[in-house]
Amino acid sequence: MQAILALEDGTFYRGVAAVADGEARGEVVFNTSMTGYQEVLTDPSYAGQIVTMTCAEIGNYGVSPNDVESRKPQIAGFIIRDESPVASNWRSEGTLRDYLVANGIVAISDIDTRALTRLLRSSGVMRGVVTTGGALDVNALVERARSIPTMDGSDLVRTVTSDTIFDWPAEDPGEFGIPTEHLARRRLKIAAYDFGMKWNIMRRLSAHGCDVRVYPAATPAAELLASRPDGVFLSNGPGDPAPLTYAIDNAKALVQADVPVFGICLGHQILGLAMGGTTYKLKFGHRGANHPVKQLVTGKIEITSQNHGFAVDPASLPDDVEVTHKNLYDGTVEGLRHTTHPVFCVQYHPEASPGPHDADYLFNDFIRLIEEKSA
Repeated sequence: MQAILALEDGTFYRGVAAVADGEARGEVVFNTSMTGYQEVLTDPSYAGQIVTMTCAEIGNYGVSPNDVESRKPQIAGFIIRDESPVASNWRSEGTLRDYLVANGIVAISDIDTRALTRLLRSSGVMRGVVTTGGALDVNALVERARSIPTMDGSDLVRTVTSDTIFDWPAEDPGEFGIPTEHLARRRLKIAAYDFGMKWNIMRRLSAHGCDVRVYPAATPAAELLASRPDGVFLSNGPGDPAPLTYAIDNAKALVQADVPVFGICLGHQILGLAMGGTTYKLKFGHRGANHPVKQLVTGKIEITSQNHGFAVDPASLPDDVEVTHKNLYDGTVEGLRHTTHPVFCVQYHPEASPGPHDADYLFNDFIRLIEEKSA
């Protein structure tokens, strides 16, 4: 079946529908990971986006229920070069095609994803439409793409956050290969804001010795603090942080409460805004599992997993907030620390999934910060 991807600048690509009839609308972005397509599909940070995988063949190792990062796929649409018709892996319980069909994900294959990625890098990410079927009017699709609301100024968190408070079950540290010396000395109570949180974050916090209670994104900070947590975590999530005034106000309250706080990705941006900084949209964002980040104190280089389209402006930060990490691709801020409150955050994903585990030490840092605060 024919499929077309049409972008707001008038560019279009003809390909093959990877699933049944349908249409997907959203911001077209690209991810450079060679593996982890199922984690990408289910990452809530991709809400409102059509994801292009730059790796040429996708689907060759199938899908597994152990590789999902949320309750269901979250992306708006999927773009791939070659869709593998077979799944060859001992963990596989089905093919990618079956998974896309079962979850109603509109996807297009057999297009030149390298040309598309080069376009997005040079012109920036764009709104687009993927649609399947017979007689398709390209001009109408381009106009449809131009009518899609922009990512800037949109609150997408409310579309992916949990509806109720819930507790994450305890995880076995041995299954994650976490050494005994990296575990908390006692079970710590962590209150976590769900802005679109990946499940592996909760898995890693639990495996490091934390009891994690997850709260919907708009829960007042006073409610979290009333539960007397040892620390508070601010999760990843989709879209622009600037319109999330409720989250920014709650983060300000947490900073002033002097409770240990750790944020990643969108949580990092929200903390950056709460601590007095500003954010801006990147031209094409950082999405992949091979981004080099430098720790400014030690000079150590980490290879990190990333997924974001906005960044904190370092020139906007007050004197009591310092930059701790920088991206070696473009020099953007990758980590912040408050100099008088027990608050730190990073732009990338230390829990990976998919990706390297170079940054797993950040969970240890969070635990150490809590234990030092309560000593």
